[in-house]
Parts: sequence; C-alpha cells; structure tokens
Amino acid sequence: MIEEGYKEFARLWKPVLDAYKKMGIRFGLEVHPTEIAFDIASARRALKALNNHPAFGFNYDPSHFGYQGVDYVKFIHEFGNRIFHVHMKDAGWSDVPADAGVFGGHTEFGTHGRYWDFRSPGRGNVNFEEIIRALNRIGYKGPLSVEWEDSGMDREHGAREACEFVKAVDFAPSGIAFDSAFEK
Repeated sequence: MIEEGYKEFARLWKPVLDAYKKMGIRFGLEVHPTEIAFDIASARRALKALNNHPAFGFNYDPSHFGYQGVDYVKFIHEFGNRIFHVHMKDAGWSDVPADAGVFGGHTEFGTHGRYWDFRSPGRGNVNFEEIIRALNRIGYKGPLSVEWEDSGMDREHGAREACEFVKAVDFAPSGIAFDSAFEK
C-alpha cells in the first residue's frame, strides 16, 4: 500500500514538476508529519519515486524533525542541494515520557503534559547554531524565514524576539581556512 502511494505521488506530481522545470520554478515540499516526506528515510523515498526530479526539493523546518527523534542537521548534509527554503522554527520536547506522546494524544498545542510543543525560536530544543553551520557548509544562500508558533507566548512579543534571535544566530561562513589567516 505504501509503495502504491509513492507511485501515485509520482504519477500526479511529475507532470507538475515538468511544467515547473520549463518555467524555472522549483517546488519545496515542507518535510512534515502527514506529508509524503516526513523524515530522512521518507524524503529519500519521495526523491526516488520522482527519479530525483530537479524541480523537486524541500522546505527545511527543524521543528518537525527534533521531536520525532530525526537528526535535523544530518538532513541538511544529505539533501543540501535540495533545500530550497528554510523555516527558523523551534520545538521543545521532553526528556522524560509524558501523558501525550509524539503524536500529541489528540490534545491542543500548549496543553500541559504534551511530549512536545512548538516554541519561539531559541526557546526550545533545536540547536540553531549547528543548523547555521551546516547551511553554511552546503552553501545555502536562500532565506531564513521565521515561522512562529508558540501557544504560551504573546504573538507581538514573540515576533520581535524571533526576528532578533534569527539575526543574532545567522552568520556568514569564513572565506578562508583558519590557518590561512596566519600566513601573511
């Protein structure tokens, strides 16, 4: 059944991606639970189903990986040439078992006892410095968009804080090797 789903995905999306390619458009699927690609393994499978179509890539959002236990920095290294957009979004998850687990237990975001919840950037478990370092290593030049969700924080406060956080954590890669700086 899953294999048939990937075949149907490819059948429906290849004509769209072919049209996008002709127009110079690239589609970035947000790797997200409930999507055809929701972790590293399923992202590989989606690309394989599409024969690595050049118009198909990913919108990278670390908040969707961490609480699942997926290595969100490894994703950047594996799919670097397929990351077309980046969301700077955080999530906090528990170090111990909770009443409502990874799937949320049919609870609302912000409910006490959830294993994980979205947080304002810098207030969760996502290691944004490692993300920026990995994005710099792969040569990512695209936008860093704040996708803000935090049911425990005022939106206006969160928006200001998130913008300041992203500006503070974003840094350009070095243009030279460390030892080369001492050659002159």
